[in-house]
Amino acid sequence: MVRIDIDDRSGFCTGVVKAIDKAEDFLSSHDNLYSLGDIVHNGSEIERLEGLGMKTIGREDLKHLSNVDVLFRAHGEPPSTYALAKANNIRLIDATCPVVSSLQRRVRKEYEAHKDDGTQLVIFGKAGHAEVIGLNGQAENSAIVIEHLEDADKLDYTRPVVLYSQTTKSLDEFRALVDHIKSTLQPGLAFEYHDTICRQVANRLPHLRRFAALYDVVLFVSGAKSSNGKALFDACHQVNERTYFVTAIDEVQPHMLADAATIGICGATSTPLWLMQAVKKQAESLLSAQ
Repeated sequence: MVRIDIDDRSGFCTGVVKAIDKAEDFLSSHDNLYSLGDIVHNGSEIERLEGLGMKTIGREDLKHLSNVDVLFRAHGEPPSTYALAKANNIRLIDATCPVVSSLQRRVRKEYEAHKDDGTQLVIFGKAGHAEVIGLNGQAENSAIVIEHLEDADKLDYTRPVVLYSQTTKSLDEFRALVDHIKSTLQPGLAFEYHDTICRQVANRLPHLRRFAALYDVVLFVSGAKSSNGKALFDACHQVNERTYFVTAIDEVQPHMLADAATIGICGATSTPLWLMQAVKKQAESLLSAQ
């Protein structure tokens, strides 16, 4: 008998749970709701919410809407988006994650304190990511965005540096960047760094490495567009070569399960529990047919 376990620490983070709860609560009494960007980077969950009346739009779409209800997802938005919504008489359901909101306020305060003294405000994050757009907006888009250690040559090491991080970046990569700046910055210059990585997300990495090592096969469930999902999948695959990335139940194939006595199912912070449960049922069905 093959044992199949679902990781009880995988699935939505608190910020995503709150955003989806707000969307579901609103749609329980309204027919339509716009979401500015994907409420979560998981196609199956978006499809479910669209069935309830939610429609995903982009930033350009927002410019042409007025007198409608729009949800701002957990990633946060820059001040300019709030100004546009106000000008267009858009009713907001603000689902920005409290952790992100707090970080936005810190970045804004830092920007106001240093905008005229030559200090470089740096955000360690993925260029173009919604959260980073929101954070940089607090600094009137003047912050330097560093996505990887190799991008650190964007910095002027003859000027002071203040560093913050996108909440979902790798803790190890952040520490490596801190060490690099410390060793490269001209002696005597100020360097402040703030570890603003969400521990609910960061702690998933070591946990999933341990989880993946326990099973013959791992089915990692995630949306294709989730950067968090890609990073966590890579971590699982490093410790278990029989880790498979699946976005939907029909991607689970018999050859993935061959000769396995134990199967672990886990996912990203954007993966719904119901989808992991559906993947488990699919795996059970395929095994019973063998």
